[in-house]
Amino acid sequence: MSTVGWFRAAALVEAATYLVLLAASASRHVLGARAAPVFVCGLAHGLVFLAYLALAVAVRPRLGWTPTTTATVIVAAVVPLGALWVERRLSAEVAQPQAVRHHEHA
Repeated sequence: MSTVGWFRAAALVEAATYLVLLAASASRHVLGARAAPVFVCGLAHGLVFLAYLALAVAVRPRLGWTPTTTATVIVAAVVPLGALWVERRLSAEVAQPQAVRHHEHA
């Protein structure tokens, strides 16, 4: 898998682990659930978040991101489902050149 592919995967996992962490935290505060699930989810999400950040920096030159775009990608991960928005946008950008090339050869 390419670095961009790893970044896209990390974006999806980051969004999912963020939602699970929020759900665990809400259940802890609303239902009085145990703290252990919040700790485990927080640790998992933190590791995935760090991988997302490292991969965002790694793919920046290949994708030609400006500092503003890079900052937007990083800040998006702080918003619930923001990384999902980044992945969908990146998916559209990656698919667009392929569609153009396919059209040119037709």
